[in-house]
Amino acid sequence: MMGAKVKIGDKLVGDGEPVFIVAEAGANHDCKLEQAKQLIDVAANAEADAIKFQTFSADKIVAKTGSKAGYMEKASEKESVYEIFKRIELPHEWHHELAEYAIKKGLIFLSSPFDEEAVDLLDELGVPAFKVASGELTNFPLIKYIARKGKPLIVSTGAANMDEVGEAVSVIKGTGNKKIVLLHCVANYPAAPEDANLLAMSALKQKFKLPVGYSDHTRGIAAPLAAVALGAVMIEKHFTLSRKLPGPDHFYAIEPNELKAMVDSIRAVEKMRGAPTKKPVKAEREIRKLARRSIFAKVDIPAGAIIQKEMLTVLRPAIGLEPKVFNMVVGKKSKVYIKQHEPITRDKIK
Repeated sequence: MMGAKVKIGDKLVGDGEPVFIVAEAGANHDCKLEQAKQLIDVAANAEADAIKFQTFSADKIVAKTGSKAGYMEKASEKESVYEIFKRIELPHEWHHELAEYAIKKGLIFLSSPFDEEAVDLLDELGVPAFKVASGELTNFPLIKYIARKGKPLIVSTGAANMDEVGEAVSVIKGTGNKKIVLLHCVANYPAAPEDANLLAMSALKQKFKLPVGYSDHTRGIAAPLAAVALGAVMIEKHFTLSRKLPGPDHFYAIEPNELKAMVDSIRAVEKMRGAPTKKPVKAEREIRKLARRSIFAKVDIPAGAIIQKEMLTVLRPAIGLEPKVFNMVVGKKSKVYIKQHEPITRDKIK
């Protein structure tokens, strides 16, 4: 059954459409403008549909007394969580230049806003959609503010249960905005393969009747490919110039060659998905005839003979009666002389 579709830029997102691939640069620019542009170059070379950054201010996202997640501790033992966020802010004044650069490279420019000022900035830039990060799923004031801009919302659901997703969807729809794409997500960095729970996508789709994709934090590219095979209409994946770079999101991200391999493989897998029906494809017609069997004369059968079981055999190709009617042929009378290894057809028996 075909579900709802959402238009992002000039691309439709939903069942039957090409998978929308978001190359998640996140904070992997390390607050270096040229590095941010290099990430855009990599995403364009990989032929992703969009590049996504994160627009936040440390002062508006985390308390200075906040504790660090385990993956942040690995990235920097000495810095506080506030100091880490402060170091990886994407300066507001870079956004216009990066957006223009991305568009020039054939990419849709997206970013996740974490405060109202960030929402306004991105709206003024003309982003065709807003990304709601998993951590903001219960931040209803911000979600409402985003939704009222009237643009599509791509909503990650990491660490959420179905009721929380439902509440967020209701809040968005309550503003009159029904342009929503849900992304199944596991909010761990990296996420373990056994935690991926890709079948949750079908539960989200069945419950909310919205386009559903997958935001991946596992290592490698196996999970996104599996998600596409299971019906994901959008894939979001963190990437970096090098996993050796310092910073909280580099070590589990994929590198440029892997991003290219992921995009190419997704394009192959989406062709393989097909439709929820079982029938032979056009390319199988010849082999269907050559590989299947039919009933043949095992010996010469005279005209008028009562056909006995011993007179018949089942051989390739399928140009005679099907083997499933073998017992129905036994006892019939031959209308004509049938040579050995000649197929038994309806017009030869009575």
